[in-house]
Amino acid sequence: MSAGLGVTPLDAAAILIVLAAALGYLNQRFLRLPQSVGLTVMGAVASLAVIGIDRLIPTSDLAATVTRFVQGIDFHATLMDGMLSFLLFAGALHVDWSEMRRGRWPILVLSTAGVILSTLLIGGGFYLLSGVLGLAVPMVWCLVFGALISPTDPVAVMAVLKTADVTPTLKATVAGESLFNDGVGVVVFTIILETALDGHAFSLGHALRLFAVEAGGGILLGLAIGWLAYRAMHSIDEYNVEVMLSLAVVMGGYALAHQLHVSGPVAMAVAGLLIGNQGVEHAMSQTTQDYLLKFWSLIDDILNAVLFLLIGLVVVTIPFDPRMILAGAI
Repeated sequence: MSAGLGVTPLDAAAILIVLAAALGYLNQRFLRLPQSVGLTVMGAVASLAVIGIDRLIPTSDLAATVTRFVQGIDFHATLMDGMLSFLLFAGALHVDWSEMRRGRWPILVLSTAGVILSTLLIGGGFYLLSGVLGLAVPMVWCLVFGALISPTDPVAVMAVLKTADVTPTLKATVAGESLFNDGVGVVVFTIILETALDGHAFSLGHALRLFAVEAGGGILLGLAIGWLAYRAMHSIDEYNVEVMLSLAVVMGGYALAHQLHVSGPVAMAVAGLLIGNQGVEHAMSQTTQDYLLKFWSLIDDILNAVLFLLIGLVVVTIPFDPRMILAGAI
């Protein structure tokens, strides 16, 4: 965090939770937008209001203060090493494995070839656009942007599916594809970002090897830790301990994936599917099922609210360059 503001990680968490709760209440009370959309919009409006106050009151330093606060948050560590593991595990818990298997081929194709094709199309389009606007962004960084934008948001997707009148198979297929394309997207993003930072020429063979190790290793790790947690839950009947076991899977499993250099997001999606299906059906009492699913639903909602609020607040940190604003709008 920014030393100038004297804001500790606990202070930052407190500020974000209070803001998310307050804006979430206002959204439910007045706007009634989907939670993710409402918080993003209200966060962006709040950022624009801060900028407007500084324009109207020349002596105001509010925008600079908010900018220092937002820039003091390590988004990579917050999202990639923190929120993402919880969000993917929580989302996977609610996906019906038997229904998802019926749509396994669309899930496989869309979450792999679909993500890669989308990365190429978006990256190529952004490269052409940046050239037209005179921004001259290198192709490799355009592909980084393409990899960043291509995966869908599994949390938002599943929130929509909860209220959509579609068949169980279609719901499970869309939810499963959303989960796995997020994991695959992180792998693709990591590979291209490594190339961009190293400055070396892109090697398809090297990229394929990294992809196989990251994604394949993530699947194996997810199966291993999910199975261990399932066996442990099967041998006891105490909901507090079983909820803690699920937390251990997410936090310990993600840390282990980082050490083994395999995909933590893929591991969490696989472990969540295993525990959410096999574990819920065969290893938990009705009481444990109720507590565990509600616990992870709450974690899901809290982190989702904070994440989309942060996305909205980032507006205040964007430099006012008409070309960048136009590129973003397009």
